[in-house]
Amino acid sequence: MTVGLIVLAVIGVQLLRGSVARDRARAAWTRLMSASSISSIPAMSLTRVSSGAPVVRVIIPSIRLDEVVVEGLSDKDLWAGPGHMPGTVFPGQNGNAVISAHRDRHFHRLDDVRVGEMIETQTPAMDVVWRVTSRRVVHRDDKVIFETAEPQLTLTTCWPTRYLGPAPDRLILTAVPVSTRERGAATASAAKAALTTAARTTGMTTATR
Repeated sequence: MTVGLIVLAVIGVQLLRGSVARDRARAAWTRLMSASSISSIPAMSLTRVSSGAPVVRVIIPSIRLDEVVVEGLSDKDLWAGPGHMPGTVFPGQNGNAVISAHRDRHFHRLDDVRVGEMIETQTPAMDVVWRVTSRRVVHRDDKVIFETAEPQLTLTTCWPTRYLGPAPDRLILTAVPVSTRERGAATASAAKAALTTAARTTGMTTATR
């Protein structure tokens, strides 16, 4: 009984930390999007975006998902929200934008998304509506993330989503853009300053992975 109570206490603390980190990321995102002269993350070098900084908002109406995505895939990053894979493009740019999250947290209903359904992403540069074109389950060691010439969105999580212990597979959703709305242009230096401030506000590490 004592061991069980300790385990529950540890889990409770982790969930509380995750909730606080999520709220901070969302507040930082709101400030970033409302700041005048901020527009263009894509104008920056991808390696210069601070780990833990909010960079994308992803909305999936069919499963009522609305989350702020942070830069990085460390355990600390993924407690705050889905993570954007460093080194991949941001949604809407030419290339494959990759976003991952834990199956027992932000992407716990990702397995309910079907081919043909819509996903929306928002960045300071543009809003994009995507249509899901592929849904695959692969082994966790398989190489399935590839660069593309055209804009593509890839969402990943562990599979099965309702599995006890380390999941053996990965669920991979890919989507292509059906509409894009660009925002007004602004300087990359202003965007960098806002992202740096946002990363500090979330209380997360600023070391790029």
